[in-house]
Amino acid sequence: MTSGSVMLDDDIAASVAKGIITLLDEKLLADRTDDEAINESMTLSIQCASSVSNIDRYLQVRGNEVQELRTQVLILQRRNRGLQQENKELKKLVDSYANDMRNRCSELEMNINRLQEQQESLLLKVQKNLKISRP
Repeated sequence: MTSGSVMLDDDIAASVAKGIITLLDEKLLADRTDDEAINESMTLSIQCASSVSNIDRYLQVRGNEVQELRTQVLILQRRNRGLQQENKELKKLVDSYANDMRNRCSELEMNINRLQEQQESLLLKVQKNLKISRP
């Protein structure tokens, strides 16, 4: 184990690469001609480059997805602020209507009380008139 970097230190990279080759691989490579070993090495290098390229494309796609999500979050935050402002305005309207309704209810109660008093007064007058008209 090492705390060094494979990407920054050639000796560490070579040590790691040696660890990838097994004893069976060494026997197989010993039986190959120089051209076969070079071709296989080139094939492996191309496969590695292809893998790195695939990872790069994958990371680009994921980066684009993250950027799109950030954009969506910003849009939702703006909408949320707009809805919060609208809610504040609606609350003011509801409070205003509630106050108006309380005032109207108070006026109606006063009118009902006045009407009840007038009704009682009229009933008393009717009863008086009935007593007077009956001898």
